Amino acid sequence: MPIYIGSDGTPLHYDDTRPGGGVPPLIVLAGGAARHPDYLGDLAGLSSRYRLVIPHLRGVGKSSAAPVPQVDEAPPGEAPPGEAPPGEAPQEEASRQEASPGDGIGSYWRQTEDIERLREHLGLERIALAGHSAGTRLATAYVARFPERLACLILITPPATHLVATPPDADELIARRLTDPVFAAAAAAAKSGPDLSDEERFNDWARRCAPLGYARWGTVEQAHAAAGRWSLPAVRAYFSVEPPGDFAARLARVTAPVLVVAGEVDCLTGLAPVVALADIFPAGRVEIIERCGHYPWVEQPTEFRRAVDGLLVEIDHHLR
Repeated sequence: MPIYIGSDGTPLHYDDTRPGGGVPPLIVLAGGAARHPDYLGDLAGLSSRYRLVIPHLRGVGKSSAAPVPQVDEAPPGEAPPGEAPPGEAPQEEASRQEASPGDGIGSYWRQTEDIERLREHLGLERIALAGHSAGTRLATAYVARFPERLACLILITPPATHLVATPPDADELIARRLTDPVFAAAAAAAKSGPDLSDEERFNDWARRCAPLGYARWGTVEQAHAAAGRWSLPAVRAYFSVEPPGDFAARLARVTAPVLVVAGEVDCLTGLAPVVALADIFPAGRVEIIERCGHYPWVEQPTEFRRAVDGLLVEIDHHLR
């Protein structure tokens, strides 16, 4: 597995579907937060057409953990409805100042510096960048800090209530499905919150919540939900530093093309805030995938590829 050197000198690993280069890559940031990127699979065959570079974020997979601050709360995997944006940590009001050097190196705000080192390592002037779920926090933070390095941005089912004022509607989507006993049990588990005393218990809780993330709970969805463990220390570190208060304002100045992919019945992020997120960006657009939850490449692979390929074909000549 190839490595690059992170912002503090730590060797960090990444997957490369076409090692050796020759094709401009799409850098893909996994969510969770801090879930092993195995769950991304080949993104509905995207790797057969494009070179995918998938970092193992700090403390996840084969990348070393960052120093972990001691905190009382951690984000509950990808779910607690009715609290913070699902897949995200409970967030305090954003700080008006950026983190000082050495603080929160494993946070999504500071890991932008690792992604910038990855860009340099790959020898790219600008990057095509994608993120899923909590990985979109890192993706948008990178764009906010290094806008001149962006060729295009793809945000797949992003939690968005920290960036837009649109009221969340995840609870409404959940309420429509509570007659399904499997779904109701998952919703109850999510509402009870995670067990933060042990990583195994945390992962067990995340698996019990898993049906919330899909429009249906068939064999394909169940197999997918079993992939990709969460790293509890890395979850804690990911949300250990607040972004600046002008986070959304910075994104409003990004001129590169931005695609937001929303699941019509995504009970983790809701729909309305995700749609509203596209409006922040001057060149933003949104694709709502019908009969789809939080994992469009698994649930509706053809429609997912149509949306993503449409953008990548447009910007391909800019990357070569």
